[in-house]
Amino acid sequence: MSDTTTSEQLAETIKHLLAPPRGILAADESIGTMSSRLEKAGVPPTKEMRAAYREVLGTAPGLGETVSGIILFDETIRQVLADGTAFPEALAAGGVAPGIKVDTGAKPLVSAPGETVTEGLDGLRERLAEYREMGAKFAKFRAVIHIGDGLPTDYAIAVNAHALARYAALCQEAGIVPIVEPEVLMDGDNTIERCEEVTTATLRKVFAELQAQRVSLELMLLKPNMVVSGKKCPVQASVEDVAEATVRCFRRVVPAAVPGIVFLSGGQSPELASAHLNAINKLGPQPWRLSFSFGRALVDPALAAWVGDDANRAIAQEALLDRTRANADASIGELAESLVA
Repeated sequence: MSDTTTSEQLAETIKHLLAPPRGILAADESIGTMSSRLEKAGVPPTKEMRAAYREVLGTAPGLGETVSGIILFDETIRQVLADGTAFPEALAAGGVAPGIKVDTGAKPLVSAPGETVTEGLDGLRERLAEYREMGAKFAKFRAVIHIGDGLPTDYAIAVNAHALARYAALCQEAGIVPIVEPEVLMDGDNTIERCEEVTTATLRKVFAELQAQRVSLELMLLKPNMVVSGKKCPVQASVEDVAEATVRCFRRVVPAAVPGIVFLSGGQSPELASAHLNAINKLGPQPWRLSFSFGRALVDPALAAWVGDDANRAIAQEALLDRTRANADASIGELAESLVA
């Protein structure tokens, strides 16, 4: 990158996002996904309730002590709190950097049954400029890789890696830190060995594309899956095996120039995601800061406690903080033994 000032700003944002023991909260569910989760919790899926729920999360007292940034959805970054404060402004005042999801979701990949490609590159330069004006310091773009019979194909890995790199380059041009998220799904019956194989191949291609498209690795973050057994696999790998496979995989393919890896939870239970992160960090110093960028593994307990009733606000916020504190400890390998799944 030629703009020294922009590079310095990106580096400062990354320093903030990776400051131990904090991590990132992914509160970037689309309107459809968020509405579905509210319905399951018995909460009316209205715009007002979505706003109220996200306000509960973003205004938890002391959140900035364990959370360095929050990824928002387009609806949320435009939200105004009950007191009239713009949501990004309120987050920044609490020491939490506002971020934004900029992809528009995974769509069927042509001539590739069972596989997807993530869209959202059209008009991205202009959207990033608007989001930066609104206070966004970083962004996220998620690609989805499916494991199955004959899947993934090299074709699917390649087109998703190309899209991630194009997105990252545009972010850095706009002065926004890109979080690059290639997620190998854990929904199948595959073994941990197969997950490691696919994750290795995916990350290898992603970094080849990032370098080909002149993305500065020092000014981005990686948000990958952990290397785990598929949910339907009859033999589930131990916490220790997950940690060893994950670190082994990343040490082989993630350049040391990348400053940090912020894991997604991928549908793991809150407790198991924390236990895996803790075990990974217990393996000793790595070339990168290893932290979290969890969604459901942080917010599910809060939603269950809130259930749309403002009288439960403090209880819901404490449920969120319980999870962020546990993961802050796990991000430095100091999760209490009593909390390990």
